Amino acid sequence: MDFQTGFFYLFAAVLLFSAYRVVTARNPVHAVLYLMLAFSQAAALWLLLKAEFLGITLVLVYLGAVMVLFLFVVMMLDINIDSLRKGFWHFPLAAVIGAVVAGELIAVLWVGFPTIATSAPTVPADVSNTRELGKLLYTAYLYPVQVAGFILLVAMIAAIALT
Repeated sequence: MDFQTGFFYLFAAVLLFSAYRVVTARNPVHAVLYLMLAFSQAAALWLLLKAEFLGITLVLVYLGAVMVLFLFVVMMLDINIDSLRKGFWHFPLAAVIGAVVAGELIAVLWVGFPTIATSAPTVPADVSNTRELGKLLYTAYLYPVQVAGFILLVAMIAAIALT
């Protein structure tokens, strides 16, 4: 086993453990911290797949902004979880949803994945996928990027005005 495969299994194991702990943690602050760990492991897996832009975006957007906001909101609310969990056990609904998800997974694994091509296209060593994505975003998709930036600016101004 090479290093890349070993790191993949390590990151995947930590990701599965942290995802399990997000669901089973009793303290909401601990659940948010486990979710941050899960996002960091997913970013590491993206980096192993040589998708640097997606990995760094996951770290910057989700870990740097969204999860910190979630953590502050959860810590500021100080919710009494024990009073909310009384009478909240809905096993039949959870069993139906779990059976549907398991059936979908079995169907996907039973049919298999479509075979694309037998040989992968060769990419020159000096080509960076982040650079190519940047070129594409700022040439062919310049106007949609500008519109998305303007919408985000309006949303940010509205959020500041509301607070």
